[in-house]
Amino acid sequence: MLPFTDTIVRVNMRTESFDVPPQQILTKDSVTVTVDAAVFYRVTDPYTSVTRVTHAHSSTRLLSQTTLRNVMGTKNLSELLSDRESIAHNMQATIDKATDSWGIKVERVEIKDMILPSQLQRAMAAEAEAAREARAKVIAADGELNASRALREASQVMSESPSALQLRYLQTLHTIAAEKNSTIVFPLPMDLISHFMTK
Repeated sequence: MLPFTDTIVRVNMRTESFDVPPQQILTKDSVTVTVDAAVFYRVTDPYTSVTRVTHAHSSTRLLSQTTLRNVMGTKNLSELLSDRESIAHNMQATIDKATDSWGIKVERVEIKDMILPSQLQRAMAAEAEAAREARAKVIAADGELNASRALREASQVMSESPSALQLRYLQTLHTIAAEKNSTIVFPLPMDLISHFMTK
């Protein structure tokens, strides 16, 4: 080391992290979304990080901000909401490729939060509620269809067997008597009614 000409630069080679400040991004389908992220990186070549770029840490921060906007701008809103992990991997690969010549390795990128406009949040909540109501109506309609089929089959069985109809009649009377404390008067025996029912 030559005195008065050479200087010592200390380089931290441990993993460091920083927060990408919230960025307002216009998605591919023209929706404004506010997104922020966290980037984890470390210096792999201290000599290159000092000689190849001025202020390697701040340059990595600026590159992360622009990469976040560029990657998010190529995606639809549905892709942003469902494929956050793949978008983070894409960002990490893009930043790492650019910082490789600076002696910096980007280890991980995490998308922290995604804030949608309030009007869009209300519209999405209304759409989800409508979808839930539609599913409930379909389930109720299926239940009605199955019940009507069961009643049709039961009526066919009872029409073929008069004793089954009489047992069902007695079971209904038993249920009514159990629910309410009342006296039940049989107006006619079932044998007399069966003649009119067959006609």
